[in-house]
Amino acid sequence: MPKSVEAPAQRPLPGRKAQAARNDELILAAARDVFLADPKAPIAAVAERAGVGISALYRRYPGKEDLLRTLCYAGLNRYNVEAEAALEDSDGWQGLVGFLERVVDADVHSLTTHLAGTFTPDDSILPAVMRSGELNDEILRRARESGRLRPDITTADLGLILESCAAITLPDPTRTAQLRRRILALLIDGLATPGPLPGPPPAPGEFAHRWRPNSR
Repeated sequence: MPKSVEAPAQRPLPGRKAQAARNDELILAAARDVFLADPKAPIAAVAERAGVGISALYRRYPGKEDLLRTLCYAGLNRYNVEAEAALEDSDGWQGLVGFLERVVDADVHSLTTHLAGTFTPDDSILPAVMRSGELNDEILRRARESGRLRPDITTADLGLILESCAAITLPDPTRTAQLRRRILALLIDGLATPGPLPGPPPAPGEFAHRWRPNSR
């Protein structure tokens, strides 16, 4: 029998590239903490929190907008990863529920509620935005086919649910996570409750204005 061929081991990055990759992880983690606490904080506060020199930060991100843009784009990409995972569940309802739980746990929508309007989006995000819309539509379609989802729910309703959970913030991260899951469970029950909802659903693009710079 022929011998199985093992995939070649991934070579570690050389010293300078490895250090740059570590610095980038530190910078992004620090930027998330700093800007979620205060979107108007200076970029120097990110360098200080990350424990890197300001020159190292500027080599990777020439300005604050570049850093904010990267943070929010990474959040959208994480959202799409979780949405893709939802479509792997054979149960459309459980796929939706698991998706909402994972996105809440990842705290993706805190980026939306805190950083929308603080930078100028560019065209590089459009493919991910389009993909997000496609995934949302498919997740809801499959959830409706399960017979569990009320028929008047739209993808924009999902965004409002996730933002509502992200708005819950306490000094204790563990307690914050517990309360977000608690409220999400109540909202998920509402997704399956029959009966008309008051008012029309969110219109497509109704909240897009907040991504325009200085919209706050």
